[in-house]
Amino acid sequence: MNLNEWYEQGMSIETYIQSMQTHKENLLHIYERFAINESADLEEVADRALRTIVITEDWCGDAMVNMPILMRISEKTNMKLSILQRDQNLELMDQYLTNGKSRSIPIFIFLDEQGNEFSKWGPRAEPVQQRVDELMNQLPDKQSPTFNDERKKAIQQLTAMYRENEQVWDEVFTSIMETLKKA
Repeated sequence: MNLNEWYEQGMSIETYIQSMQTHKENLLHIYERFAINESADLEEVADRALRTIVITEDWCGDAMVNMPILMRISEKTNMKLSILQRDQNLELMDQYLTNGKSRSIPIFIFLDEQGNEFSKWGPRAEPVQQRVDELMNQLPDKQSPTFNDERKKAIQQLTAMYRENEQVWDEVFTSIMETLKKA
């Protein structure tokens, strides 16, 4: 299938949000609080008339923080979003593996008017990745009896950071916009 066909198979953002069961409240919390700075230059992006395929899953904390930012960008630039769940669309997901091996999400595939890939983004902004790496590097060895409990605590910390840290939101916005402007 080509990217246009994948795009057509996706669901609207409204349908996706209605179907959410895990991070709906957190995603909406961020969406309601994140505002794009009025000085942000979105005209160049709007002029490109892009559409976006979003590969995601409701349980993903990274999607929880990145999607509301993309939603705000899409509103300001009239960019249409088409949501595909990763686990039901592995054929597409496997074309966008992180580091060639990981099915990390979300992945945003930006399409031009002809349906060609303009650029892609995901799963994290680089400064956010650094924070995640720092936190995860503190975990004990996977063989440790405390690993699972410590990993759960780290995920809770990440979720809280994603939900409340406005600097993270700004870093995500900046990263997505850099991707959209450089391509």
